[in-house]
Amino acid sequence: MKRKIISIDEKKCTGCGQCIPDCPEGALQLIDGKARLVSDLFCDGLGACIGTCPEGAISVVERVAVPYDEEIVMKNIAKQGASVIKAHLEHLAAHGQTAFYNQAIEYLIENDILIPDHTAPERRNASASAGMVHPMAGRTGEGVCHPEPHAPHPFDGCPGSAARSIPRNGNRAGPRQPVGGKTSSELRQWPVQLALLNPAAPYFDNADLLISADCVPFAYPGFHAEFLKGRILIIFCPKLDSDIDGYIEKLAEILTQHTIRSIIVLHMEVPCCSGVRYVVDRALVRAGVTVPVEEKTVTIEGKVV
Repeated sequence: MKRKIISIDEKKCTGCGQCIPDCPEGALQLIDGKARLVSDLFCDGLGACIGTCPEGAISVVERVAVPYDEEIVMKNIAKQGASVIKAHLEHLAAHGQTAFYNQAIEYLIENDILIPDHTAPERRNASASAGMVHPMAGRTGEGVCHPEPHAPHPFDGCPGSAARSIPRNGNRAGPRQPVGGKTSSELRQWPVQLALLNPAAPYFDNADLLISADCVPFAYPGFHAEFLKGRILIIFCPKLDSDIDGYIEKLAEILTQHTIRSIIVLHMEVPCCSGVRYVVDRALVRAGVTVPVEEKTVTIEGKVV
């Protein structure tokens, strides 16, 4: 079939990768130093990637292409987490793609995947066509929406994100211990992802914080023993998580509502990961407080520098 789809001018493309995060559908990848359209199935032809290309290398053309498949796209997107799901839903809603939006919502419900808080079609356009039924009808609660006639989603108000303290021996951050033999978990609270944290949680009172990029624990084997012991953990990804300003605001709330004694910032050596420190610094400024901050960088090989 002939339809709209993006086209990349290979001569203009510098391989900067700025278009990649703006394609939640996963149609773009960097291959051999150039952005490539890896599958017609994943490209909806709406051109969300165009605006972030500094070289003007991306355009929308009309050509013979395999039809876009929302179900296949959702299978790929669902594995990437709530932030990518949200970006995709809002991308469809912003372009008036109600049919694809409905299919995406149906896929999430049928596969018991939490529908993230997002701006839905009717809130974007109050003058939606009369009589058009869309998935926001009959929503069960602010932030989590479901189409009729489905029953409430089983993960509404997910109990897995409820704040919990985890007792550990030793209540304060202590000297870092060398790693050797079997190590024990030093996690002191749940949840740990900044998007899920409640700024009013009592475990933040007089706490020492460990604010880490979420790749660090996988790269550094001494994460628990050397850094997490006696600390409250906050993790996020400054590159892939979409609501960085929201993260700054939430962290500022934590700093405002509680006395925080110290902060360790851990991030990977890759340039985008230094955004963890940026979020911490901006939150401190917004909260108007001074807290000692120690910053450490972890290499891809698993060393601390």
